[in-house]
Amino acid sequence: MQGDAHHETDQAEAIAFCENGAGIGAEADRTDTHGAIIFLIGDRALKMKRAVQYDYMDLSTLEKRKALLEREFELNSKTAPSIYRGVIPLTREADDKLALDGDGDAVEWVLSMWRFPPEAELTHIASNDGIDDTLAQDLGEAIVRYHGDAPVKDADGVTLITEILDELDRVFGAMENEFQDNALRFVRQGRAMLSDRAGVMRARSRAGFVRRCHGDLHLRNIVLLEGVLTPFDALEFDERLGTCDTLYDFAFLLMDLLHRGFAHPANMVLNTYLNGVSDHMEDAGLDILPLFLGIRAAIRAMVSIQTSEFSSSSEKMLTDARDYLQEALDYLDPPAPVLVAIGGLSGSGKTTIARAIAHRIGAFPGAIHIRSDVVRKKIMKVDPLEPLDSEGYAPPITAQTYESIRQQATQVLAQGHAAILDAVHDNAESRAAARDVAQEAGCEFIGIWLETPTDVRSNRVTGRGPDASDADPWVVKQQERIDPGPLDWQQIDADRPLATVISDIAARLPKR
Repeated sequence: MQGDAHHETDQAEAIAFCENGAGIGAEADRTDTHGAIIFLIGDRALKMKRAVQYDYMDLSTLEKRKALLEREFELNSKTAPSIYRGVIPLTREADDKLALDGDGDAVEWVLSMWRFPPEAELTHIASNDGIDDTLAQDLGEAIVRYHGDAPVKDADGVTLITEILDELDRVFGAMENEFQDNALRFVRQGRAMLSDRAGVMRARSRAGFVRRCHGDLHLRNIVLLEGVLTPFDALEFDERLGTCDTLYDFAFLLMDLLHRGFAHPANMVLNTYLNGVSDHMEDAGLDILPLFLGIRAAIRAMVSIQTSEFSSSSEKMLTDARDYLQEALDYLDPPAPVLVAIGGLSGSGKTTIARAIAHRIGAFPGAIHIRSDVVRKKIMKVDPLEPLDSEGYAPPITAQTYESIRQQATQVLAQGHAAILDAVHDNAESRAAARDVAQEAGCEFIGIWLETPTDVRSNRVTGRGPDASDADPWVVKQQERIDPGPLDWQQIDADRPLATVISDIAARLPKR
């Protein structure tokens, strides 16, 4: 159902009052969404719910708008206390004029917030500065914390996704002019994928992955305040939509990054998140991630059409909607999984290259990067940046580390997703075992061996900052004694500019 906008005429006076500064400042900067209007006035932000009604959101009465503003404050003031102030009325005073939080009767309600600079928004940071690896890792860790604090709910994740697909089917039916038959094709394919993977979703529900999540977790709803990444504006209008699988919540952020062209950061965020959520990959949910990404993109397509009714750039929004829907269809058609193993002595560039190519491999947003240095630290129950003594590198621990990374790769491949094994692999037995993982999974295997002179490797380990690897120039010197044996992996000269090495390796990867 399209928005029922006939109620909005009742808000004209309140909207004009806020546009003129609401008695607290000069004329406001106004931002419109399909369900709200935000007025930026001085150091304040006032959010007014639109008097509209959709299938999924009813804001048609003053009481309903107030209730949802109060719920929005309740949800967000806990996780973003530096932003949210409270819900206050616009009142009709004795002189028949409107006032903000006056003594008269409420004619409208607004959510009062502290205004943050636009430079703090991740959309601004991404557009102007990009998203480097550090910010991507911080973002993944921030969502791990957010979901860790979210209350577990006794709900079936399949029911929600079924209802969303049913709703998309209804709403898309009125959008045939914009989407032709692509919308109905998406719903049909989405239902087929849901039927195939409902068991996985129910298992995750039983395991506690269904929580009261953010619900609207994309770049525009995350800000960087005093160095802290802060999600805000959590979805408040429907507890059914806000109560979901954490991976479905997270998929909105991944989809938004991919839509904006940040494929590499999206992969970094995913890998950081999964490493923070669990020590293994068995319940990562990667087999349902394509469906979650697709639904998130399809919803954005729907909302873009609805928002175009209120936007001065409606043509652009229609184009965006069609792009979103095509991306949604692409997500539902993931390529076959592949296992890439990258070996080489310390300082050869394994981790740098694995990170650089991961987003190019397999289903969106790319391969899961399984790094032996990180897994070893988890086995020893220490922080990744905490150095290990000789015990941590004893042969039994090394054997356990390699067994663990191969087990994780097996789990990832079983979920239809690609993986990268990042470890020295300095003997024929470990290289053969890596190949066996791919063979047992029935997927393609690509082995890469990085060749780098000793002096270059020594300089690299000397010059790098804090890292999970404990290798130093002494270790590099000791590794000169290693004979890796016959190499049946593709040998790459890694003593070249990084861009050249990456381009060389990328040309050997399967095409999406």
